[in-house]
Amino acid sequence: MNREYVGRVYPPGKPYEVSRVKIAEFADAIGDPNPLYRDREAARRAGFADVVAPPTFPIVISMTASGRAVADPGLGLNYAMVVHGEQRFEYQRPIVAGDVLTAEVTITDIRDAGRNALMTTRTRIRDAGGELVCTAHSTLVERGGAAGAQAAGAP
Repeated sequence: MNREYVGRVYPPGKPYEVSRVKIAEFADAIGDPNPLYRDREAARRAGFADVVAPPTFPIVISMTASGRAVADPGLGLNYAMVVHGEQRFEYQRPIVAGDVLTAEVTITDIRDAGRNALMTTRTRIRDAGGELVCTAHSTLVERGGAAGAQAAGAP
């Protein structure tokens, strides 16, 4: 991978409109029956404006946004050799139905770890008013992508 891409920022793309349906589908996919993800009145009684998204829901937004970085031909990432290494989220507030969110991605690190190359990204997810809602941190592992491994003829 091209280490000169560390610090590169990919501006927000098309806004993502969070809907009750998308939240419920995500909750179903992760097998979480929490009524706060499906029942507007239950969510309101709990202090939310509408149904709230599960804590890992921002993966939907951050993966789409980071796809712009991953697909950048100048980065030199061999996506066929990529596995997901780590994911974490830092919240300023919960995501709720009705939010319209955008995501800006920054490549924060590219480094070798043994025969692998690791790329870390930070995705800042903001609402329609520009307020930070959540920051997603992700590490992708390119197996066999380390500079030394490539020089040694590794795949």
